[in-house]
Amino acid sequence: MSMILPIITLLPLLGVLLCLAVPREEAGLHRGIGIGVALTTFLVSLLVLSGFDPAQMNHVVKWDWAASLGIHFHLGIDGISLWLVLLTTFLMPVVLLSTVSAITEKVREFIVAVLVLETGMLGAFLALDLFVFYVFWEVMLIPMYFIIGIWGGERRLYAAIKFVLYTMVGSLLMLIAILYMYIKAHEATGQWSFAYDTMRNLILTPNEQLYLFIAFALAFCIKVPLFPLHTWLPDAHVEAPTAGSVILASVLLKFGSYGLLRYAIPFFPSAVAQCAPYLQWLAVIGVIYGSLVAFAQPDIKKLIAYSSVAHMGFVVLGLFMLNPRAVNGAIYQMLAHGISTGGLFLSVGVIYERRHTRRLDEFGGLWQRMPYFAVTLLIFTMASVGLPGLSGFVGEFLVILGTFSATRDSIGIPALVEHAKLLGALCAVGVVLGAVYMLWLFQRAMLGPLQNPLNKKLHDMTLREGLVMLPMLVMAFWLGIYPSTFLSDIDPAVARTLAAFKEKNAAGPATDAPRMLGASSDAKPAEAKAAAVHPSAHDAPTAK
Repeated sequence: MSMILPIITLLPLLGVLLCLAVPREEAGLHRGIGIGVALTTFLVSLLVLSGFDPAQMNHVVKWDWAASLGIHFHLGIDGISLWLVLLTTFLMPVVLLSTVSAITEKVREFIVAVLVLETGMLGAFLALDLFVFYVFWEVMLIPMYFIIGIWGGERRLYAAIKFVLYTMVGSLLMLIAILYMYIKAHEATGQWSFAYDTMRNLILTPNEQLYLFIAFALAFCIKVPLFPLHTWLPDAHVEAPTAGSVILASVLLKFGSYGLLRYAIPFFPSAVAQCAPYLQWLAVIGVIYGSLVAFAQPDIKKLIAYSSVAHMGFVVLGLFMLNPRAVNGAIYQMLAHGISTGGLFLSVGVIYERRHTRRLDEFGGLWQRMPYFAVTLLIFTMASVGLPGLSGFVGEFLVILGTFSATRDSIGIPALVEHAKLLGALCAVGVVLGAVYMLWLFQRAMLGPLQNPLNKKLHDMTLREGLVMLPMLVMAFWLGIYPSTFLSDIDPAVARTLAAFKEKNAAGPATDAPRMLGASSDAKPAEAKAAAVHPSAHDAPTAK
């Protein structure tokens, strides 16, 4: 049994213990511990690439936690979660290095909060037990609340409470849905289990699927955030410190789309067939709305926050087109958005530390004083716009291509492709609008005359700031130039997920009692259990 996943997940907690053992006054030592542990976690996480088989779950570990209740510490990683996990471990040392001059009070507490947050994020990406997933999902909430509420801006408490309330409403509904499925799985199999495979193979009535899908989808769509559930995001981004904004945009938002693909879509195919067309339209509305509202923002951070609403709209549309091209594009867009938007927030942090303002009308002509910074911001801007050769192009192109080329044969649900060409055309308009507001941002801040006397005293990026930006720039180009590095792992996992969805959808919903996939509808629980026993991808041997 491979121990790599538990080590990756729990290693940040070792950093927490080390920080707590060091006196509060030793801020430099706390920073060193935080950056060192985060960097070690990233280097260890690279080991999962060795012998990785994207067609199955790798490095699976399953330990009893509360066996009598069917709760197991069950972790695994496949092509869908692989690069999201590596994105998380890659960003954390970058984020902590960026805070050296930005976070000067309660340094130990900040490092502890970030490391606990990293454990929560990694655990949620890797969990194959729904109880464990929910625990890690809630663990993420607490440190982010403190990061916004303690180290944020003037309205930090308002933003933190709003973030918690939105997330908690969706989370509690999802918990009720998980418990309902837990009971139904016991009725179908005669055993108590939160196992992912058990829940995925559980076949419920159409009404049960609809209500449960709504509960799961609401929790995940709030996290995306999907229009009109997005209103917490601009406040959270504006008030959060730079490090909080980077983590929020680059990783936390991805849990919404990851949850839809990993849980909501495979579990409830009948409900997906009913609800997906509506979610497709909400996603496209989010693309257009986010772009238009972004253009009107005077605050740079708020502008980038609304750009996230637009970019994540592409992701949701790609997921609910349910064809390989679009879903691959959605996952790729998640990675690209994590790099480009994370880079944009880091760039905003650079000028905010110098001027302590984010208003666009306070800047202009900064290229004359900060040429290296201007080039860096230009690259991240073009990556966000989707310039070919940079990270944003491949994901958006695949989503739009997958939307335009969707056919009724792709997944067997005609309603999903009824308005495919119109949806694709509107998303293409969204790409144009994205170029408008991002280039407008760059032009207002970097070009033109240097009129504000306060800007004449600014200096270019320091060596530390350059080291923070360098890995982000490298990944922006890598994602744009060598997409096969990532798609070679993503595509087989997506194909397996869509094949399982199609199989379950073809089996049809239950008509009376719940049953397991592969069991006849009139089978008794014990018989259903026997009929459902077959090799599972999630219990596949660990890759060597």
